[in-house]
Amino acid sequence: MTPNELRLRISRWEDPHTEFKEFITDTKELGKQLVCFANSDGGQIIIGVNKDGVVVGVPDTDALLIRVDQVAFEGCTPPVTAVPEIIDLDGRAVVVVNVAKGEERPYGTRDGRYFVRSGSRCRQAGRGELLRMFQAGENLYFDEQPLRRLGLTDLDLDAVSRHLEDSGQSDLGDELPRLLTAWRMYTGNHPTVGGMVVFGRRPQQHLEATRVVVGTLTGDDLGDDFLDRKDLSGNLFDVLDQVETFLRLHLRTGHVVQAFEPELRPEIPVAALREAVVNALVHRDYTVPGPIRVFVFGNRVEVHSPGRPPNSVDGEAMRAGVHVPRNPHIYSRVAAGQLATRAGTGIRRITRLLRETDVDGPDIAISDAEVVLTLPRGGLR
Repeated sequence: MTPNELRLRISRWEDPHTEFKEFITDTKELGKQLVCFANSDGGQIIIGVNKDGVVVGVPDTDALLIRVDQVAFEGCTPPVTAVPEIIDLDGRAVVVVNVAKGEERPYGTRDGRYFVRSGSRCRQAGRGELLRMFQAGENLYFDEQPLRRLGLTDLDLDAVSRHLEDSGQSDLGDELPRLLTAWRMYTGNHPTVGGMVVFGRRPQQHLEATRVVVGTLTGDDLGDDFLDRKDLSGNLFDVLDQVETFLRLHLRTGHVVQAFEPELRPEIPVAALREAVVNALVHRDYTVPGPIRVFVFGNRVEVHSPGRPPNSVDGEAMRAGVHVPRNPHIYSRVAAGQLATRAGTGIRRITRLLRETDVDGPDIAISDAEVVLTLPRGGLR
């Protein structure tokens, strides 16, 4: 870009291909702008011009170039190609970061967010836009997306071996990297999103969407105080065990007389709770940052799963057993571990289990932000 071209860009100001910054101090904001242009038609981030169009310059261009290179490589997944150039304008240095339209779209920030350029602003990509980018990149499902800053050592191969043993497939354990590749958990170089969710060593450090929060409240409202609250960590199987332990601790178990013999019975069937949590872990939208939340209220248990159901699935379709896989490779591992069926009948099974304890439910509430599954307490009456 020549000085005259830069002057013309300043006079025209921001558009779908131009973003001006007076300075860069926030690396997250820089990563957002880089993936925004890479996911769209490309463009330039021009640094050293304030919001009034006055050229203030960049005092330390070397430091800025190092930061741009670092964020483009380490703060974007996959890495974004960013080519900076320095323009001398009236004795002041302006840095122009050229970002081409990416060939490996979609690109995300390190914390798992996806952005696109809309007019002169950067906004979070919608689900349909993400799906089209994945399909264009021959990645139909998000759980196939490679995490290019991670390697094989970030997967717990001992956890893979335990999974094979638990699922009766120990004979497949001779070449675990090849097996993980066949399962779409590993590309041969990098773990995929599905691999990190199911077998990651520290998935919560790399994928914000793998967080799970559990809590027990004093009353029946989310505004009430917490009696107990925990942030869980570990792979999908570890987290599921931790949720079950937490729920067993905070839900009542009573005696029910059957054929003159007392029998211990939880107020909500453990199998129904497990099915609800498995559904959230397997079917949640991993492109949406935010944790799965499991809350124990005085009168119910709620399981909050970020994002809407896939495609046009609604509450009635879920009750009818309609099954649209969002994360098929995660789902396959869970099904192999006999924690879910492949028939998509989870909600119907929960309904049957609750009715056996004379409780109606579950309730399903769907919004743009999340799906909330509610299981009433009180099955000991």
